[in-house]
Amino acid sequence: MSEQEKPAPANWEREVLEKLALAAVQEQRRSRHWGILFKTLGLLYLFLVLFLVAGWFGSEGVSIKEHTALVDLQGEIASDKASADAVIASLQSAFDDKKTKGVILRINSPGGSPVQAGQIHDEMQRLRAQHPNIPLYVVVDDICASGGYYVAVGADKIFVDKASIIGSIGVLMDGFGFTQTMQKLGVERRLLTAGKNKGFLDPFSPVDPTQEAYAKQMLEEIHGQFINVVKEGRGKRLKETPDMFSGLVWSGEKSIRLGLADGYGSVESVARDVIKAKDVVDYTQHEGLAARLAGRLGASMANALAPFEKAGFTLR
Repeated sequence: MSEQEKPAPANWEREVLEKLALAAVQEQRRSRHWGILFKTLGLLYLFLVLFLVAGWFGSEGVSIKEHTALVDLQGEIASDKASADAVIASLQSAFDDKKTKGVILRINSPGGSPVQAGQIHDEMQRLRAQHPNIPLYVVVDDICASGGYYVAVGADKIFVDKASIIGSIGVLMDGFGFTQTMQKLGVERRLLTAGKNKGFLDPFSPVDPTQEAYAKQMLEEIHGQFINVVKEGRGKRLKETPDMFSGLVWSGEKSIRLGLADGYGSVESVARDVIKAKDVVDYTQHEGLAARLAGRLGASMANALAPFEKAGFTLR
């Protein structure tokens, strides 16, 4: 009998089954590896989208050529909104980029904290002195009033739209008094203090003339600081009038005539025609997702407690 005619070994079925089983295991392993790879890529893509949406990477562009740096100041100037920390950090990043040819601070703010506004203004002055070859301009959107204008006068020039609202160079301290309401409701106020002025301007107590006079004195002091900052910032450009520092506001068109602003301009036109670098890179730092959630929680608590807070000084 020839070699080809010999019968196959008796265990050939077992060998075939083993090969099939091994092939199945290898296929499962390949499928599992591909599954892990796709899941990993999916998670990386999800995190990338989340980072971009939440602003965790920041908003600074990677600059490869000369450009105009943009920083936004939007809304009320306060520690939890348009804060000095956020605006200052954004300005520092803009000035530190070696490709920055000029910086634009775009303002759309009705005012806010004199402390936060003062900190931003002072940092603008420092950065201008540190980087004398990089001009700093303010471009006004709808409104640049009170604390917003306090910030604006720290720039080399201020550009507006003819319909922008400019001014409100004044200080206010607002609050509420509930003494009559409490009397009608039959509610008795029981306030215990250590220090006769510890309950300063308490909204549930009658107005103390001495405390009221002291508050007005502080308002005048802060107002005087505001006026000095405006005069120093605008210099000889300012055409002072009797009502300039009374808290009034003016249109952008009138503000140019008064020397409160220098001319008309938008971000695009100032970048293109004044700075001569039409490419604009946004350096505004935005909150991350965690900060937004914390801010919303804090804002909710603050809103709940707002009726019971004491009045504070505000540039608006």
